[in-house]
Amino acid sequence: MNQYHFVKEKLDEMNITYRIIEHPPAMTTEEADRYIEGEEGVKTKTLFLCNKKSKAYYLVVTDGAKPIDMKALEELIPTKGLHFCSGEKLMHKLGLPAGTVSIFGLLNNEEHDVNIILDQGILDERYITFHPNVNTATAFITMDDMYRFFDALGYEYRILEL
Repeated sequence: MNQYHFVKEKLDEMNITYRIIEHPPAMTTEEADRYIEGEEGVKTKTLFLCNKKSKAYYLVVTDGAKPIDMKALEELIPTKGLHFCSGEKLMHKLGLPAGTVSIFGLLNNEEHDVNIILDQGILDERYITFHPNVNTATAFITMDDMYRFFDALGYEYRILEL
């Protein structure tokens, strides 16, 4: 079963309502946002980051248009040497290739060792968007369902002002 159908199956099992818009492949947040322009909901970017020794992993969810100050984020977490994880680590930890990072990659995180960081600035929206583990579609879910998704998988999350 491919990742797209796997995500849909798991969301159905969790009774999470979703809407998916299929589109051509999008390698960047900006590109993906063009395909869902005018739709209600925060268009996110999800970053998969590691600390200096690549021993701690972070999935950071924020507004797709918002720049992230890595040094400031290091202080908020706190950690040292925050950087983007390699494609190998991304595949090992979330089972995803570059360009498809989303919260739904947590379905593949067997070690259950990814820390979730949510930007306070996006949480007042009704809907939030993520790739359903492929870059040829965008899934819309409610904020409440995002929290239910984390709870169903047993993940805690931190809310920070990024």
